[in-house]
Amino acid sequence: MPFALLKDRALISVSGPEAEHFLQNILTTDLDTLGGGEAKPGALLSPQGKILFDFLISRAGDNGFRLECRADIADDFVRRLMLYRLRAKAEIAKQDQALVTVAWDDDSTASYSDSTLADTRFRDVAVRRAYSGAAQDGGDADAWQALRIANGVAESGSDYQLGDAFPHDVLLDETGGIGFKKGCYVGQEVVSRMQHRGTARRRVLIASADSPLPAPGTELAVAGRSIGALGSVSGKTGLAIARIDRAKAALDAGEKIMAGDIAVTLAIPAWAKFSFPRDAASAEGA
Repeated sequence: MPFALLKDRALISVSGPEAEHFLQNILTTDLDTLGGGEAKPGALLSPQGKILFDFLISRAGDNGFRLECRADIADDFVRRLMLYRLRAKAEIAKQDQALVTVAWDDDSTASYSDSTLADTRFRDVAVRRAYSGAAQDGGDADAWQALRIANGVAESGSDYQLGDAFPHDVLLDETGGIGFKKGCYVGQEVVSRMQHRGTARRRVLIASADSPLPAPGTELAVAGRSIGALGSVSGKTGLAIARIDRAKAALDAGEKIMAGDIAVTLAIPAWAKFSFPRDAASAEGA
């Protein structure tokens, strides 16, 4: 079974009698739907609805939660959580020397340890995360990135910058990272408006080409006009966050989408429910 040791991840613990109520009131994830044995995506937003921190959240005991995030943002994340905690009875701490391992298999019936968590972002492959034990080696980080790309799973740092993306841009509305039926949370009004009005224009897409793609961050352009940028890249395939209305307009007009001097094709992840707009011209002008 392939696996990878993720050395750039950190764990934050939030525990106490009011931990769930505290987190439910500030995060996008609906904790009422978070079962044991699973890790769900989510975000802490700015009041304007932009993603300040992204993470995977899981339960740890009766009154505890783990927030797995990028190691380089963990300290800032802890400080922001402390700021929101006020008088809530919840303890917040970054776990030292956290070990995060991810394993996957195309066989959804494969046997996994009870101590692992199902990464719910993945629909077509069974992906498990473990926060304990010791890996014998680093596994295959390149294969993990290729798997993420093939399944349209974007992460901050690799695919977008924090403070620059709405949850819909990175498909949190499609991966269970937004609780549309829960009460208020930070940035909820903006997210709900985008959902009800159907105004999401930027989306994660899978980019492919006949030759190796250029570096992450390379602009995607049609006739010199930017429509997005590449994120993670693995050979001839990569992730991109792009305007789906402009991509559809280029497709309808037979215009090439270029990443530098490489022509690319953009596709919606197979599991996603959104689609390219039927009338790209009118959608772009909306």
